[in-house]
Amino acid sequence: MHDQIVWIILKRLRVPFIVLILTFSIAITGLILIPGTDDAGNVYHMTFFDAFYFVSYMASTIGFGEAPYTFNYEQRIWVSFCIYITVIGWFYGIGAIVALIQDEALKKAIERNKFRKQILRLGEPFYIIFGYNVVTKSIIDRLNGNGYRIVVLDRNEDKIDELMLENFYPQVPAYVGNATNQSVIKIAGIHQKNCVGVISLFEDDMKNSQIATLCKLLNKKIDIIVKATSPQQIEHFQNMDLEHIKNPFQIISDRLYYGITAPHIWLLEMWMYGLILKLRKKDYLPHGKYMVCGHGRMGQAIIEGLERAGIEYVCYDVNSFEYKEKYNTMIFGSQEDIDDLLSLGITECDAIIAATQDDLFNLTLINKAKQLNPNLYTIARENSLEEYNIFQAAKIDKIYVVEKVLADATYNYIARPLADIFIHEARKHDEEWAEIIVNMLNNITGMNPHYFEKKIDKEGAYALSMRLENDEKITLADIRRSRADNKEILKLVYLLLKRGDEVFLMPNSSMVIEPEDELLVVADDENYDDFEYIINNYYELEYVLEYKKTNKGTA
Repeated sequence: MHDQIVWIILKRLRVPFIVLILTFSIAITGLILIPGTDDAGNVYHMTFFDAFYFVSYMASTIGFGEAPYTFNYEQRIWVSFCIYITVIGWFYGIGAIVALIQDEALKKAIERNKFRKQILRLGEPFYIIFGYNVVTKSIIDRLNGNGYRIVVLDRNEDKIDELMLENFYPQVPAYVGNATNQSVIKIAGIHQKNCVGVISLFEDDMKNSQIATLCKLLNKKIDIIVKATSPQQIEHFQNMDLEHIKNPFQIISDRLYYGITAPHIWLLEMWMYGLILKLRKKDYLPHGKYMVCGHGRMGQAIIEGLERAGIEYVCYDVNSFEYKEKYNTMIFGSQEDIDDLLSLGITECDAIIAATQDDLFNLTLINKAKQLNPNLYTIARENSLEEYNIFQAAKIDKIYVVEKVLADATYNYIARPLADIFIHEARKHDEEWAEIIVNMLNNITGMNPHYFEKKIDKEGAYALSMRLENDEKITLADIRRSRADNKEILKLVYLLLKRGDEVFLMPNSSMVIEPEDELLVVADDENYDDFEYIINNYYELEYVLEYKKTNKGTA
């Protein structure tokens, strides 16, 4: 990298250097050879140093005066000639240096060298994100500095400038480069030991495919999180043995299915993404007839979800882009539009889903449908997080924000892996099981509990780890005792225990803990703080374990 910068400098300044050397040499040689006269009238010849010193300030136009003695006419004639050639040569050299500073190739080489140094200095595990947009910004906001660092590549210089203006802390190394270029990916650190994965969430499935294939070839050990929305692309990634394929439309389809058939399973999933653990009236989806507007990727995914749930539906095959080309507007609501809705039976429908790729079109379509059928349950696709406030103001019953769905799913997989596992495991159960879990959590931990992920190791549970190393048998119930009064039980629930590749959903409290176990714990902040003290402080742990010794049993 340094060699490239040096080579560009030498290549650009080679001719200016030669010109300066020649002009200085000619001027200095003449001054040495032409005899001068000292103050006493004696002949003298300038030394090389005197000549060099004089030419240096003459060529740079500083002009200190004649040295070491006043020049005679022969010297002045020579100096007059030299002024022009040396000043011209000097300015030519300065101009070349200025041009070099502005040289794009040198700028890129310096930026690349700076970027590479930033990557080498990263001590934490890091992910490489390809492309900077609303989705990846949301991921960076939550992930950067919280156990991981982020490196960004984008071929659009304006996007990188936008990222720099965000002033993320810790700083996010970013570079303008083609994400499908092998050398650029290597510079981003894909071969470094602390590079744990790459994230490619472009709208273009083909670009995601190119990046995933290249990253798989460069480093087979890293995680590759990639977006895919077509069945063919998903199958292609599965054949590549990629495990973390994110399809926002499939996620929305699944949520729609569970929202209709098992609302408490839906609730447990949405709680993992920040929703309060309580079903509101509008969270119950109707079981009647649906109208699906838009037959693109999301429309097809929604239809699949409705068919799985056994729901009757009618499809309004409208394309927002074609609509704009035809009518030169994105505002739905002409008499022809109204006739289309009526002919499809909007007045007989219980719900409408606007799933086109234009937010304004979706909003105006739902507004017009509500005028024709005020009792409609409304569901809208929102394509950009930037329009969220507008959709909320429209009082739509349920909003699916494609960008948020994708960002949340990616973040949860990286930063909340146990929550991600819990969502998949919960879907294997029925609605009755989920309702029992929700009621239990509400009764024990309150209406808005938080969940926490804890690994039983010296970093996260020092005191407990030390006791387990001595082969002491400690159960989940043992560490659920209050540190204020060990006769009392903490208001805390163990949702999941992961041991290697084994997963235990709702583990039994009599289960013996082993080193490196991972726990998904539900509690309010106060009770979880007590839990943290107990597993990390030797004396607190000793106190709660006394209950088992004195009562010869477990809770």
